[in-house]
Amino acid sequence: MMQADEPIETAELLTFVRTVEAGSISKAALALGLPRATVGRRLQRLEAHLGVRLLKRTTRVMLLTDAGESFYAQARAVLAAVRDAEASVKARSEGVRGLLRVSVPPMAGSGLGAMVADFLMKHPEVRVELEASSRHVDLVRGAFDVAIRASDQLAPGLVARTLGRSMRVVVGAPSYLAKHGRPTRARELMQHACLVGFAQGEHPETHWPRVKGPPVRVESVLASNDLAVLSAAAVAGRGLAMLPLLLVYEALQEGRLEPLLLDQVAAEAQVAVVFAEREYVSPVLRAFVDAVVQWAREEPMFTKTVPACKGHGPAASGRAQASRVARRTP
Repeated sequence: MMQADEPIETAELLTFVRTVEAGSISKAALALGLPRATVGRRLQRLEAHLGVRLLKRTTRVMLLTDAGESFYAQARAVLAAVRDAEASVKARSEGVRGLLRVSVPPMAGSGLGAMVADFLMKHPEVRVELEASSRHVDLVRGAFDVAIRASDQLAPGLVARTLGRSMRVVVGAPSYLAKHGRPTRARELMQHACLVGFAQGEHPETHWPRVKGPPVRVESVLASNDLAVLSAAAVAGRGLAMLPLLLVYEALQEGRLEPLLLDQVAAEAQVAVVFAEREYVSPVLRAFVDAVVQWAREEPMFTKTVPACKGHGPAASGRAQASRVARRTP
């Protein structure tokens, strides 16, 4: 049994972190390749050593206690430091290898998948775990190694390499526009069903930014912090949405969505590949960042130009607006 003055074993820290991330002991055991009983014993030893409850376990759900929340953040930081220390030693005699955890926003129609496949082909000893989600992951504490983000704000402790700019544009499906009409002025958005994200990730948006002037008010029929949900609802004709070009580029090309009010309601954000600032950057992380930067140079969705829609009729006005914005953009 562990004595009170003995340091906590790394295996127990890893078991605790994986259990929190998996949401259950059974899933953590599967991820770690261990018997469920072993995972349970490690958690019990850890709680006994600390003298506090870290997890509240019921038949349906497992929650962190207040002490568990604090310990979880510190445990992830410790494990990240251990990985960095191990990688710094291995890098002296080894090439690009190891596990890389990547977070990216949904980017339908991009060449990201092909880029990752090419990266793995060039580096066969690398494993990649890639999550495509609009959620903001914590890079500093080590849950992910690298992320692609569309934002002009960089949190402390992070390093960014710019990939380009991405527009956020108002879009609507042809079916919605045929039934409810096409807005020609920003203020007309108040007359339409709008699909909105969460401002600062906390509250549903009530306004969308104008190209010039104060934001325009909108009324939402659906609010979600998952931009893929908003995109799917827009394609289904449930309302108008203001979404990143990264997400709707393919739908615009195929005519499943059409751009609206480009010269009146739009915004831009810097797209960057971001990772935690550390004294040592592993070879696999450095190689992946270089690969992403090279890929972005040839990826059209990182430009400011909205693709022309397929088809004729009402979509033509969208093409004309897109052309005007592209010509105006330096």
